[in-house]
Amino acid sequence: MKILIILTSHDQLGNTGRKTGFWLEELAAPYYAFQDAGADIVLASPKGGQPPLDPKSNEPANQTDLTRRFEADAKATAQLAATVRLDGVKQVDFDTVFYPGGHGPLWDLAEDKNSIALIQSFIAADKPVALVCHAPGVLRHVTTPNGKPLVDGKKVTGFTNTEEEAVGLTNVVPFLVEDELKAKGGNYSKGPDWGAFVVTDGLLITGQNPASSGPAAKALIDKLASKAA
Repeated sequence: MKILIILTSHDQLGNTGRKTGFWLEELAAPYYAFQDAGADIVLASPKGGQPPLDPKSNEPANQTDLTRRFEADAKATAQLAATVRLDGVKQVDFDTVFYPGGHGPLWDLAEDKNSIALIQSFIAADKPVALVCHAPGVLRHVTTPNGKPLVDGKKVTGFTNTEEEAVGLTNVVPFLVEDELKAKGGNYSKGPDWGAFVVTDGLLITGQNPASSGPAAKALIDKLASKAA
């Protein structure tokens, strides 16, 4: 298995003066799920190099065994410091693509033409795509060959309006993931706030929040295994 993980390069939380980026658990949990399944992992970001980490995701309350494992893993942190540029990766070189969240993707990856084209090429090649937490918002401009939103009529989930309200960023983010998925015709559902919740519909796998990142990665591994069978 060759798995591409795409991270944000955006580090500004709107006009608050605070920092954002990717959410550590949403990288660490899938990273080790994939690594432990024997996958070859490539990390990419729009600007390449070290992507910005949301500082809140590394606060003690948000750390997990897997985030601590990642932080202590010299190979993993070296790989993170040297992500390849998004415009240099091609779908043909990978079996699937995974998008961790954090608030950063709402600003850059959601509007990134390379990301949009890449997701469309994975779907066209009958390869699964997985996105967690805020990352399902990256699908907002992704379309099918006939120009319809990719999520139109699809079962999807993503960070809930109430979760966004709980972190006090409803009026800071450029759009609300739940509202956007619904506006694009997605058949949106959700579990309890902060609980693991994953939805699979064909080639599309979405997870609701940080707790859903490991389960979404496992769903993706299972999807790849069933396609290979």
